[in-house]
Amino acid sequence: MSLFEKRIQEFRKKLRLNKIDGFLILHEANRRYLSGYTGHDSGVEESAGALFIFQDAQILATDSRFELQAAQEAPDAEVLCYKTGIHELLPEILSTWPCKKLGFESNRLTYSAYCKIKESINANNLKTEICPADFIVEDLRIIKSQEEMGYIRKALAIAEAAYLKTLNSVRVGIYEKDLAWELEKNMREMGAEGLSFPPIVASGPNSALPHAIPGPRAIINNAPLLFDWGAVFSGYCSDTSRTLSIGQPDDTFKKLYDILYVAQQKAIEAIKPGASTKMIDDIARGHIAKAGYEKKFGHGLGHGVGLEIHESPRLSPLKNSQLEQGMVVTVEPGIYLPDWGGIRLENMVLVTDQGAEVLNTLSYDDYVIER
Repeated sequence: MSLFEKRIQEFRKKLRLNKIDGFLILHEANRRYLSGYTGHDSGVEESAGALFIFQDAQILATDSRFELQAAQEAPDAEVLCYKTGIHELLPEILSTWPCKKLGFESNRLTYSAYCKIKESINANNLKTEICPADFIVEDLRIIKSQEEMGYIRKALAIAEAAYLKTLNSVRVGIYEKDLAWELEKNMREMGAEGLSFPPIVASGPNSALPHAIPGPRAIINNAPLLFDWGAVFSGYCSDTSRTLSIGQPDDTFKKLYDILYVAQQKAIEAIKPGASTKMIDDIARGHIAKAGYEKKFGHGLGHGVGLEIHESPRLSPLKNSQLEQGMVVTVEPGIYLPDWGGIRLENMVLVTDQGAEVLNTLSYDDYVIER
């Protein structure tokens, strides 16, 4: 049995438990996870296709641009082509594979597409109820297999090697945007098939913006220089942050760096199967709050990483779940001070039966660059 057959088998069990006869998948990562099809959606209204899963069939509906690719990458699925959208194929699909209840991803199906689907079902007298049923595939994706871990480790290795090479270009006067391009270029040249997200390179006050956009700001001495970057290998992402200083940093930098390092280590030490994600966040957040910076750490402590850069589980005060063996999460505490800058330290962690395995190899000791 192939990898995708096993995944489909598990997914069908989930459908039966939820009393759903079939499922419409538009989410790009979910489509790929269940079929192997890598077609890329270029916009909200520019889908590369829809995957229909029934108990005895799987249909990959797409347009002529992707027909050959779909057939090559998803040999277990029957490929059908549409001209204007999946709604035009519904009469054929639901007549051939009758379905009383068709689940769909409400967080991916636009309202306009939903209306066209409803209209097609009603116009053709199809006895099918469409119902939202989110996160069924995501619940399968949350535990990573050994094969998936191999891809994640490779993506991380590429990203770290590219970062170390990029450090050779760090100097006073170079622009953030030029360092970001250098990092992107190095990841591509070292084997990345893509980027997890556009690299963040933020210096001085810009580093107080957690999702800063690199611009024509020159790097200066003795100020925070924050990198956040990731590579994609075989569809799987990596995600890492480091904060540096060219020349000896000021006392604020040293103080915040030490606070965040301890907060991160305390959180990682608490990671194990059965641990509460909210509790892990509380540990790091509590340490930061005790140091007097409670209001300067606004985002969650971490998130899952896999086919998407942000996926379940979330280490956050907003949602509580339990960690399980095989999950991969980031642990990324940060402190951000307007007009001064920010520091974020981020590692990727695998939940093992023994606790936590830090996947990163980059040291935290060499944060000062002397030029």
